[in-house]
Amino acid sequence: MPMEFKKKSKVESGIPTASLPDIVFLLLIFFMVTTVFKEFTGLQVQLPTAKLIEKLPGKRGIAYLWADRAGNISVDDKLVRVDDLQDIMYAKRSDRLHPLMAVSMKIDEKVKMGTVSDIQEQLRKADALNINYSAKPSS
Repeated sequence: MPMEFKKKSKVESGIPTASLPDIVFLLLIFFMVTTVFKEFTGLQVQLPTAKLIEKLPGKRGIAYLWADRAGNISVDDKLVRVDDLQDIMYAKRSDRLHPLMAVSMKIDEKVKMGTVSDIQEQLRKADALNINYSAKPSS
């Protein structure tokens, strides 16, 4: 009777994953250390002074609006026209992931009140009524 040989199971070759958590952890640390969070720079404005100043509770859900004495208006580092503010703020307000909670206005102390009134009217039309007026502390 002939002797039958049993077929050996194939040797599986694969990528070793024992050091994978270490590599992922090192990459996570690298990206945390090297990431720079961008701060909005806005326009060059001379803020008015105030005796009592309160800080905003956080930066999430806040749109920053600048207006300088030359009549330029900037929303989150983008120059815009006054007429476009309603559409921009309405789009920010209805964003499902990051809805607009407040508008922080940094308006130069030499800006004409008519410009401020136009900005407020556009915010009113966009139903963005939670407004913060930025100021610097009086010394």
